[in-house]
Amino acid sequence: MSLERPALELLGFDNVLFPVGDLDEAVSFYERAGFPVKFRLDEAGIALLEAGKETPGVLLRVEEDFGHRPPPWPGPRVWLEVRDAKKAARALLGAGIELLDPPFSTSTGYVVEIADPWGNVVGLTDYVKRPELARS
Repeated sequence: MSLERPALELLGFDNVLFPVGDLDEAVSFYERAGFPVKFRLDEAGIALLEAGKETPGVLLRVEEDFGHRPPPWPGPRVWLEVRDAKKAARALLGAGIELLDPPFSTSTGYVVEIADPWGNVVGLTDYVKRPELARS
């Protein structure tokens, strides 16, 4: 039986939304991890972090009474491209950010993952094994 797909055209990602319990703590964590703040609206409980040269970013949104928690395993993850994941891992450790695991190999390169205090997982991945697929 064939199901008809809806007639829509996906154009790409808008923002990735992460729920957090405290905006100041979340912004501090992500700035240490190398994410510049694009804008912050404390009265709305949101901050948008840059993710490369693209307009969309990582949107932090305060959820009342949302406490610290370990990352779910397995759970959703957002991976962002970097030039060198192993170098990113060293920089994260130098900034006091704990890695979920050491950088691991994929078919295209390496990935290192971190989790914020609320369990949101971000992976930083490179294309060192398949440079033709990397952003220029």
